[in-house]
Amino acid sequence: MRKFRLLLAAPFALATLTGLAPPPPDGESGPLRPAVGTEVFYSSDSDGTEVARAALDFDLRDLDDTRSIGLRVERARYNPADRGWESRDRVFVRGAAKLGDWQLRGRVGTDGDSVIGALSLNDDSRFRKEFFVERDIVETPQGLDRGLYSTFAGAAVDLPVDDRNVFVVLAGVQLFTGDNVRTHLRASYIHVVEPKLGLSAQLRGRYFRSSDPGEYDYYSPRWYAEMLPLAQMRRFVGGWELVGAGGIGVQRDSATDWHASHYLHARFRSPRNSGWSMNGALTYTNTPSNTGSLGSGYSYVQASLGVSRRF
Repeated sequence: MRKFRLLLAAPFALATLTGLAPPPPDGESGPLRPAVGTEVFYSSDSDGTEVARAALDFDLRDLDDTRSIGLRVERARYNPADRGWESRDRVFVRGAAKLGDWQLRGRVGTDGDSVIGALSLNDDSRFRKEFFVERDIVETPQGLDRGLYSTFAGAAVDLPVDDRNVFVVLAGVQLFTGDNVRTHLRASYIHVVEPKLGLSAQLRGRYFRSSDPGEYDYYSPRWYAEMLPLAQMRRFVGGWELVGAGGIGVQRDSATDWHASHYLHARFRSPRNSGWSMNGALTYTNTPSNTGSLGSGYSYVQASLGVSRRF
C-alpha cells in the first residue's frame, strides 16, 4: 500500500513543478511542444555488480534545454555481486526552469519505497555557483535488501583567474541510511591549452572521510584520496558536440597504499534536426564507487544512450 501511495504522488509533484516553471516568453506562447524519448543505461564492475535501466520520457512542454516539464517512467534492474537479477519500477517528474538569473534542473520521484532523484540550481555569473542534492538506493546486496539510501548535498563555485585558467571547488555531505556521514572536498584546476581545439589540461583532486566506516557492505573506508591529471577535448562538428577525456593519477584509502587511478570518458550530443536528438556517453575508471572495492584489480564501466523527438 505504501508503494502504491508513493507512485500515485508523482502527478501531484508534476503539478507543483509545473507551477514553478515560468510561462514561455513572448513569441513562444503557441503549442506546448511536447516530446517523447527513451534512455538506456548499463554499468558493470569487476566485483560482479551490474545495473541496467530503461526509461521512457514524456515531456508535456519542451521549449529548449532550459525550460521543460515532463514525466519519466523507468525500469531498473540490479545484479549485485553477481547474485542474480532483480527489478524495480521508478517514476520521476522531470523539469527545467529559469528563475531570474538562476537555472533549475532536476528529476524527483520514487522507487515505491523512498523519494529519489536529483536537483541542481546554478547561475551563469563569472563566479558560477551551483547547489545540488542527489538521492538514490545503494546498489549492493544489503542496500537492496535493507533499503539503504544515499543522499548527497553540496555546493560548487568557479574561481576564474583569467580567460584560460579557472579553479573549481566543491564541498558536500553524504548521508547514508544508518549512522554513516561522509564529508567530501573536491577541487579542480583547468587550463585551456588551445581554445580553437577545445583542448584543456586539468588537475582534479578529491577527498572524503566517513564517520562510521564499514557500517554496511558498500565501499566505505575511513578516508579516501585521489589526484588525477587529465586532458580533455570538446569540439562542435556540424552541430554535434563531441567530448573526450582521459588521465592517469594516483589514489589510496585508509587501508591501502598509493596506486594508479585511470579515467577515460567520451560523450556526444546531436543537434535537433527536425525535432530529433541523440546523446550518449561511455566511461571507464578504476576509481571505486559506493559498490566497489579499492584495489589494483578493480574496474568500472558505464554507458548510456538516449533518443528524443520533439513535436
